[in-house]
Amino acid sequence: MVSGDPDANTAMTCRTVLVTGAGGFVGKHLLPALRTALPQMRIIGMDRLLDVTDPDNVCKTFARLRPDICVHLAAVAGAEKARMDPARAWAVNLHGALNIAEAILHRAPNCRLIFASSADCYGASFFTGKPVEETAPLSPMSVYAATKAAADLALGAKAAEGLRLLRLRLFNHTGPGQLESFVVPAFAGQIARIEAGLAPPEIAVGALQIERDFLDIRDVCAAYATCIARFDELPDNQVFNIASGQPVRIGMILDKLLTSTAFDIRIRPDPAKLRPNDIPRVTGNPEKARDILNWKPRHSLHETLDAVLAHCRRNNSALADQFN
Repeated sequence: MVSGDPDANTAMTCRTVLVTGAGGFVGKHLLPALRTALPQMRIIGMDRLLDVTDPDNVCKTFARLRPDICVHLAAVAGAEKARMDPARAWAVNLHGALNIAEAILHRAPNCRLIFASSADCYGASFFTGKPVEETAPLSPMSVYAATKAAADLALGAKAAEGLRLLRLRLFNHTGPGQLESFVVPAFAGQIARIEAGLAPPEIAVGALQIERDFLDIRDVCAAYATCIARFDELPDNQVFNIASGQPVRIGMILDKLLTSTAFDIRIRPDPAKLRPNDIPRVTGNPEKARDILNWKPRHSLHETLDAVLAHCRRNNSALADQFN
């Protein structure tokens, strides 16, 4: 998929922003958000037409488009997908990121790279129970986390070769359209199916006592837009935690969603949803992003959960209509 017209007649002063992985969950929200927040810029979204594991394809794309900024989202996202196909995860998440960096250095040297890193990179550093800062050791505990941490560090080293880089370590974020392999849409999707008469009135759950730092996808998009708008004034090779700093118990998220339905729903523990060595509490210190980027979350958890549940209800209502 390609969004935007790279041959459009635009002013010479108009900057081009290339977003990889534009067909994914974040990309589908980010492109319209950038076009609204940065109307003076040309926003190009690329998905399947840019195979980041093919260095020749990546180099030709950068030589042709000459972007001023690249937001690199393309990845095998999520622990389960990476665990099921680790070779693919390493190829895309690490080597794909390095292919992007090499293409920038050799085909578009004035381009600045915003890399979508992950809070999962911190891994065992979360066992302190305190909000981690950007200086915390990267100590990944899964294949996915290891691939993202390797890319984070490898790109950081590329900065010494002249790569103009910004790394955003994103904490849990959710919103409408996220896959049910993630906890919030998993709960919301089950509730919506129950309400639509497509499932019995019970929800399968994993560990409800663990705590995670959640963001609304709209706030994540705002962070990217802010970084793009201010990229010239930001020092190269900066790292920012994009986090709320306020961890929430997973059970509390489920409770909030259940208060939004009139159905009496039973909670059923599902051992298959439990993960070995799950970190009890994950949260980040967002002070650097607040102080330097002037960014902070604007949407409450209640707003976020309402938006996800409404999306799931629309989808399941349409599905139920097909069977009636």
